[in-house]
Amino acid sequence: MNHNTPAPLSPRPLRHLVESQRRVMSAGQLKAHGVTAAAAQEQCRAGGPWQRLLPGVFLLHPGPPTSEERLHAVLLYAGRTPGARHAAGGVPAQPAGRTPGPPTPPCADALVTGLAALALHGFVSAPPLPSLGHIDVLVPRTRRLRSTEFARLVRATGLPDPVQLSGVPVAPVPRALADAIGQLTEAGAVRRLLTEAVRGGHCEPAAVVRELTLARLLTRPHVVDAVDSLLAEGRAIAEDRLYAMVREYGLPDPLWNVDLRLPGGPHLGGVDAFWPDQAVAVELDTRTPRPDEPDVFSAYVRKREHLERLGISVVHLTPRKLRESLEQQAVVVRTALMAAVDRDPAAYVVVLPR
Repeated sequence: MNHNTPAPLSPRPLRHLVESQRRVMSAGQLKAHGVTAAAAQEQCRAGGPWQRLLPGVFLLHPGPPTSEERLHAVLLYAGRTPGARHAAGGVPAQPAGRTPGPPTPPCADALVTGLAALALHGFVSAPPLPSLGHIDVLVPRTRRLRSTEFARLVRATGLPDPVQLSGVPVAPVPRALADAIGQLTEAGAVRRLLTEAVRGGHCEPAAVVRELTLARLLTRPHVVDAVDSLLAEGRAIAEDRLYAMVREYGLPDPLWNVDLRLPGGPHLGGVDAFWPDQAVAVELDTRTPRPDEPDVFSAYVRKREHLERLGISVVHLTPRKLRESLEQQAVVVRTALMAAVDRDPAAYVVVLPR
C-alpha cells in the first residue's frame, strides 16, 4: 500500500447504530457508518435484529415500526438525500476514507401529502397515522421511482414549499387535500375534509378549489357537490366575521345583504353591507373561479366598476383578511365612511332586501 493512501475505515460495531436516536436508515447512510449492503441484509435475516422497511431503507429494531418511523422511511425512499437509496440514483453519503459527518435529514424534494399530511396538520376527520395502509409522498414528476409497499408516490411538476411538522416536511393543506381527495370515492369523507379545512381555519376555500382544479378533480360529481358545500361554509364564516367587525369596532350599522338598482333602471347587483348615507358598500370576495364558470370574474369586475361610476365606494374584503386582520379591515371601512364627506354625491339608488 502506498504510504500516501489513507487506510480504509474499519467497520464500527453495529451497537452504536442501535443505540443512536436514528432508528430508520438508508443503505447509503449505513454504508457511511461502515455497514455494507451484505451486512445490512444479514441483520435482516429471519429472527434478526433489523428489518427492511422499503427498498434500501432499514429499521434498526425488530418490533413493528412506529408512525414516525414509517414517515421517515417513506421520505428516505423517495427523497434525493445522500444515500437515501442504494439504487435508482442514490449516492454515497461520504467519500470513502472520510469520517462520517452528522446524519443528514430528509430533503424537501419529497413531501408527505394526502391523508398522512392532513393527520399531521391536525385534521380530526383524517384517519390516524397508524391506520393508514399507504403514506402518500409528493415527488418531482421526473423522479425515476415507483410506488411500493406502503410508499405511494404522487408526482408533481413543481413541489410547494414544505411545512415542517414534527420534523417532517409536509405539503400545505390545500395541496394535501387535493392529493387525498384524488384517492377518495366516498362523498361524505370528501365533504368532511373540506368542511374541516375551512371551519378549522386551515385554509381559504379559494386555495382549495385552485388545487382541485389543477388536479382536474372538479369533473367528479361527488367532489363538485362537496365544493359547493365548502363555498357555502366559507361564505357563512366570512359573514359572521363581518358582523363581528361592525359590532366590535363600533362601526355604524349598515343595511345587510341588499340588492341595489337604479330607479326604474337595471339591477346593479347585491352587496353584503351598504351605508346609504355615505354611499359605501362592502363586498365579500368569496368568489372562487370554477372551470364551468369562466365569466364569473368578468361579471364581478363589471359590477364593481358600474357602482363606482355611480359614486358608490366599494370596499373589497376577503375571508382571509377578515380572519387575519379584523381590526385593520375595520379601519379600512371606517376610512371609507369618513371620506364620503369629501366626495361628490352619489347617484340615487333603490335598496331592496336580498
